[in-house]
Amino acid sequence: MSKAQSYQISVPQEKIDALKNKLAQTEFPDELAASGWDLGAPLADVKRLTKAWENWDWRQAEERLNKVPQYTTPINVDGFHELNIHFVWQRSEVKNAIPLLFVHGWPGSFLEVVPILPLLAAPGGPAFHIVAPSLPNFGFSSGVKTRGFGAKQYAETCHKLMLSLGYNEYVTQGGDWGFYITRAIGFFYPSHCRASHINMLRAHPPAFFKHPILTLQHKIAPYTQKERDGFARTGWFGKEGQGYLIEQATKPQTLAYALNDSPVALLAWIYEKLHDWTDSYAWTDDEILTWISIYTFSTAGPGAAHRIYYEFMHPGSNSVTREDLQRWIPNVKLGLAYNPRELSVLPKSWCRTLGPVVFESFNETGGHFYATEKPSFLARDLRTMFGKGGGAFKVVKGKSGYDRTPRAYPAKL
Repeated sequence: MSKAQSYQISVPQEKIDALKNKLAQTEFPDELAASGWDLGAPLADVKRLTKAWENWDWRQAEERLNKVPQYTTPINVDGFHELNIHFVWQRSEVKNAIPLLFVHGWPGSFLEVVPILPLLAAPGGPAFHIVAPSLPNFGFSSGVKTRGFGAKQYAETCHKLMLSLGYNEYVTQGGDWGFYITRAIGFFYPSHCRASHINMLRAHPPAFFKHPILTLQHKIAPYTQKERDGFARTGWFGKEGQGYLIEQATKPQTLAYALNDSPVALLAWIYEKLHDWTDSYAWTDDEILTWISIYTFSTAGPGAAHRIYYEFMHPGSNSVTREDLQRWIPNVKLGLAYNPRELSVLPKSWCRTLGPVVFESFNETGGHFYATEKPSFLARDLRTMFGKGGGAFKVVKGKSGYDRTPRAYPAKL
């Protein structure tokens, strides 16, 4: 029986007051002339958002978020203390709805699932029971108190959450760390994770002895202009966009002092990514401040979430590496979304080396935060992939996504 308890966000007023006091006392740095975004988040933008945050009403955001069905439940992860996991759980009225695990990344949170909830509840396609956890160290889930909580443990947490809710078989969707975590779930639990839809695709060129047909296609067919543009975007990220990754993957504790103590440091650190990683998405102040506030008021504190980088980059002997998760994983059907302003934009001949691909979408627009920037695209992907005629239709036993309808017989004359 599930131990899930209904949950409502309720940030103590003293935390809100402390935030506003810190914002009011901020001392800003100077800025080089004509810096734009080249050197990071522009001073004028950060000043404006800081003032807006100081006058912003968190309680209104809290009220909106509490209209989303949220729960918490205890999860025991092997070798670690019990974790209290916060999650969104939207159950469909359709009896045969497909259980879907949605996994966020950094600097995202459970917020990313919210735009697709009404789209996947609407009639006209397969229905889903949607589960979107706050990962450990993120949002309103527990923080991890000991080292070694890596890919295997994040996968175990999400898998055990689905089992605790009665979903023995399920499908997944993920980008950013959600890409790696859902891949790890497929790696460790292929008899339960029946299919995955992923964005932010990380893969390698096909090798002849492993993928002979893909290798021939790769060698014979010249790269298209879109693929060359993809390499340019990927190269930009490798050269200009990975400073945060190196710091978070090597010395996360040093960074934690700034992010935990200074809300403006946290704002600038994440706001830069919201700008650089999207396809000109028009963020509203309310979206930005809600996004940042989830980190500010998180259970483990704003200095905890980025530890995931260190743990993934320093896997234990019994874990799985990022390289393992960028290779072929059998038995789990795959859907791939290609977005031109993603951080890694690779040719389809590379990405098809990840596993048995049954669905692909090639979008003309879109960036890293797929569910936020293009919720209708993601909903289309899922409904096509898992709908009637899709490559993963009926992949979960007894859960087609559709109610059984009585067979129609001609009227007797």
